[in-house]
Amino acid sequence: MDIDSPLTLLGGLTPAQFMKRHWQKKPLLVRGAIPGFQPLLARKQLFELAGRDEVESRLVAREGRSWRLQRGPFTRRALPPLDQPAWTLLVQGVDLHAASAHELLQRFTFVPAARLDDLMISWASDGGGVGPHFDSYDVFLLQAQGQRRWRIGRQQDLSLRDDLPLKILANFEPEAEYVLEPGDMLYLPPRYAHDGIAEGECQTCSIGFRAPAKAELARELLQRIADEAGELEERIYRDPAQPATAAAGAIPEGLRAFAQDALAAALKDSSALDRALGEYLTEPKANVWFEAGSVPRKLQAVVLDAKTRMLHDAQHVFVNGESWRAAGRDATLMRKLADRRRLERAEVEGASEGARELLRAWCEAGWAHAQGSAR
Repeated sequence: MDIDSPLTLLGGLTPAQFMKRHWQKKPLLVRGAIPGFQPLLARKQLFELAGRDEVESRLVAREGRSWRLQRGPFTRRALPPLDQPAWTLLVQGVDLHAASAHELLQRFTFVPAARLDDLMISWASDGGGVGPHFDSYDVFLLQAQGQRRWRIGRQQDLSLRDDLPLKILANFEPEAEYVLEPGDMLYLPPRYAHDGIAEGECQTCSIGFRAPAKAELARELLQRIADEAGELEERIYRDPAQPATAAAGAIPEGLRAFAQDALAAALKDSSALDRALGEYLTEPKANVWFEAGSVPRKLQAVVLDAKTRMLHDAQHVFVNGESWRAAGRDATLMRKLADRRRLERAEVEGASEGARELLRAWCEAGWAHAQGSAR
C-alpha cells in the first residue's frame, strides 16, 4: 500500500497523515468512507454464523436500565423476534469465515498486521446497543446497514456499574454525537468512551486492533523462552563449598547467583526474544483450525488462508505460531507473502526448491491455498 496517497477511507487523509494525527490520539469521523457500502452478510447468514460452535457470539438485550448477556452458539429460535426492540447480536471473527469480511480488512493494511485482532459484526434491532463503554484497543466502526447514533467522549471517570453482566460506564459524559449512515466510519482510540444506539434495523462492522498488556506479554514471552531454554544442556546447581549455616531459612547467595546466571543464559541468544514474540503474535486463536488441502504438481500462485497469521522480522518469518530462519532471496519472497498475503506465479517460480517445498507444506496443512497444474 502507498502510505502517502490520500484514501477516501480516511476522509482524504493519507495513511501516513492518519497515523500521525489520529492513531491512538483522537477520533476521526469519515462520511462516505466506503461509498455504496453494503452489509458483508445478510441477516440470515449472520444469524447462521452465530449458530456455529467455532464462532464466538453474544446476545445483549436491554430492559430499561437493566441488561442481559448470553453467549452463543445460538439457534434461530434462541434469538428474540426481529420486531422486539433493544437487542443486539455480536459475532466475532467474521473475517475468518466470510471472504468479504477478510477482503475488507485488507483496506486497513496501513496498520501493522501484528496489531490486527478481528472484524466483528453487530446486528441490532431498533434501540439496540451494548451500553456506554470503553475499549482498551483501537477500533474503526463502519456502518453497514441502517443508522446508528453514536455518542462519544474523553472519559475521565472509568468506574463501571457493578450490578450488570456488561462493562458499562457508571457515569458516561458524552462530548459529541453523530448519526452514521451506511458507508460512514468512526475511528476511536483506546479508552475513548462511546455508546451506539441503533435507529431501526442496523448492522455495524467493528475492525478491532489488539493491544497486549505488558504483564500478559511478559508472562507469555518468558514462558516461551523458558521452554526453549529447557532444550539446552541441563546444568544442576552444585555447592561443594557451602558451609554449615546457623540460618537455615536464608537463601544462599550462590543459589541466587545460579538463578541469575540461568536467566541470563536463557536470554543469551539475541534472537530468542524475536522468535518468542513472532510465534506469540501469530498463534491462532483457540477456536481456529485448518482443513488439510491438496497441492498441485507445480505451484503457480499461493494465497494465504484467511485464518492464517503471518508476520516477519529481520531474520525470521512466522506462520501460525511457528518460526523459520529467513535470508536472501527466499526471505524477500516470504516477507512479500506476509505483507500481501499472496504470491504470483512468477514469484513462486523464482523461489528456491526449499522455499517451494515449504509453501507446499503450508498448503497441505491448509495454511495457504495453491493454484497450479494438476498432479
